[in-house]
Amino acid sequence: MACSRNRSPWRFFTIDEARALAAVADQIIPPDQDPGASWAGVVTYIDRQLIGPFQNLQDTYRRGLAGIDESSRQLHGKLFADLDARKQEELLRRFEAGKAPGSTWTQLSPKEFFSLLIDHTMQGFYGDPRHGGNRDRISWKMLNLPYPPVRGRIRNDQFKPRSA
Repeated sequence: MACSRNRSPWRFFTIDEARALAAVADQIIPPDQDPGASWAGVVTYIDRQLIGPFQNLQDTYRRGLAGIDESSRQLHGKLFADLDARKQEELLRRFEAGKAPGSTWTQLSPKEFFSLLIDHTMQGFYGDPRHGGNRDRISWKMLNLPYPPVRGRIRNDQFKPRSA
């Protein structure tokens, strides 16, 4: 990390990319009475996966997140993360419809990229915390799910020995 050229705390993302992704993720799973996607660590989850199993999607994320900011600047003169929630939602609806402005979207489908962001946000929010998301098992607590047992481990509170 100390040798990082972009001085980013992230393994893959730049700071601006992580800000844009956090803002998008919080539109997908917004904070309300429970924390939203960014608090739950969705950006950390995606960042870790992009240097592992999702390596083939690195270029897609670089271009897509740059495209989100490009579209935001064209329509509103600001980066996506700096827009108010209403304008963010309006812009994401354009992505969902496949009608986002910007040259990025001639090479990459805004609708497909937004769908990818939804999928990965859900994985990071609802998945196992060991992969970097679902901080403090927040989504499991929100859904009132018990902590899933790990195969091969016996938890004392779940299994009681038979009486003799």
